[in-house]
Amino acid sequence: MVRLGGAASPAYISVFRGLHTHFHRHGIALDWVLYADYDALVQAFVTREIDLAWNGPLAYIKIKRRLQDPCQVVAMRDVDVNLRTQFITHPASTMTTVQELQGKRVALGSRASVQAGLLAYYFLHQLGLDPERDVACCTFYEECPGSTLPGEQDVVARVCQREYDAGAVSHRTLEALQEAGTLTPDSLRVVWSSPGYSHCCFTAHSDMDPVLAQQITQAFTSIDSRDPMGKTILDGEQCKAFVPGITEGWEMVEKAAEQEGLL
Repeated sequence: MVRLGGAASPAYISVFRGLHTHFHRHGIALDWVLYADYDALVQAFVTREIDLAWNGPLAYIKIKRRLQDPCQVVAMRDVDVNLRTQFITHPASTMTTVQELQGKRVALGSRASVQAGLLAYYFLHQLGLDPERDVACCTFYEECPGSTLPGEQDVVARVCQREYDAGAVSHRTLEALQEAGTLTPDSLRVVWSSPGYSHCCFTAHSDMDPVLAQQITQAFTSIDSRDPMGKTILDGEQCKAFVPGITEGWEMVEKAAEQEGLL
């Protein structure tokens, strides 16, 4: 029996139920449990209460740091590979470089968002700007009055309405909004794009039987939106496919988390 754990989320109930059925179809007995938060999930994985963890990027880094042997990444969503943070502005803006954000109003995503919060703040520092000193205001989503849209969508809306001169979002968010027809390509302009990095991942113990680990990877990558159960899983995870996991791409996230004292 393989035991899968995740941090509690209403969407995960249908997703994990779907994974339970899908894995059984592939000859893998799967049970699952949801934990109160990612810290509880990390603890459960480290103490081997679970065999697989559906980790956010910080949870994955915390697990790696707590274990002597590196854990293995058995699968990821397609949207979690080569993710990029972008600073955007409205088309009428004269800004062409991030350095021109000095003295401007900058909207960030949620503080809990790695791509639009933690890394956006970190990238400003890396690009030579102190968000507390060099910009007119650097506002996280939780600090914006009257926020009704999800974090990154709220950033896009406020920049489009010119309430802020610039904002930070992931390139996946911009792509999703354009695919949905709610954002035209000429509504915003990208001023700067980060190098690619990795995000969420399904993590297994390093000593998991290699044959089982490969079976798990194959089960994930075989999920197909043409199958009603597969569509439920993919829609719940807001992706088009699962791909084999990689162990690279979390280095910037780890540095940013260290800088903010999150590790």
